[in-house]
Amino acid sequence: MSSGARGVGVIFRRELAAYVTSPLGYVIAAVTLLVDGLLFYAEALGPAAGQRLSAEVLARFFFNTSGLVVIAAVALSVRLIAEERQARTITLLRTAPVSDWHIVLGKFLAAFVFLAAITLLTIYMPLLIMVNGKISIGQVVVGYVGLFLIGAAVLAIGMFATSLTRSYLLAAVVGAAVTGAMFLFWPLAQVVQPPLSNVFSALGLHGIHFYGFQLGVVHLRDIVYYLAVTYFFLLLATTIMEAKRWE
Repeated sequence: MSSGARGVGVIFRRELAAYVTSPLGYVIAAVTLLVDGLLFYAEALGPAAGQRLSAEVLARFFFNTSGLVVIAAVALSVRLIAEERQARTITLLRTAPVSDWHIVLGKFLAAFVFLAAITLLTIYMPLLIMVNGKISIGQVVVGYVGLFLIGAAVLAIGMFATSLTRSYLLAAVVGAAVTGAMFLFWPLAQVVQPPLSNVFSALGLHGIHFYGFQLGVVHLRDIVYYLAVTYFFLLLATTIMEAKRWE
């Protein structure tokens, strides 16, 4: 195993342990699961539930959960590098035999695994739909793939935001602002004329790119889009860290 891979592994384990042992991770998990449960109850067992097909209820579940995954991703990511700067441990981290890319990747992977674990804890909701209705396993699997992809993309945006500053609050504002702006591309695409509508639609973080996952339909373009957004913002975070190294 190369020194870079070992470095990523060490940082990954360190950051994952920080999520597991600190109150922040549990608070984010508890709030996310509580709100998701309440929304699911309203959709699946509320007054209008009897008027919806099981597949529609599942699609609504993935729609609601995607929004909560996005919020949780911003909350989990904004401390990753800002905390190192506040604690003045970033210099010590940089003296280790790892590159800035390895630091960013290790921290990102830890946040992603923790977010994926929170997301998977919601699996009982689709299973409840399956007990009382007819849905396909494929729609469930594809929906969760979509949740993981959009979660990874927003975590990468959060990594970019936290690489800019040592302030948690400012990192959260920047991360939320960039994510919100990318969400707004889809509604903007509905009110402008081509070719701008096509550009905004293609750039939108939710909208057309997540819609297929809600319905259990996989489009290669959507997978490529989320992976490209993730890589772009991780690369941007690495570039900023490299620039700050010499300040």
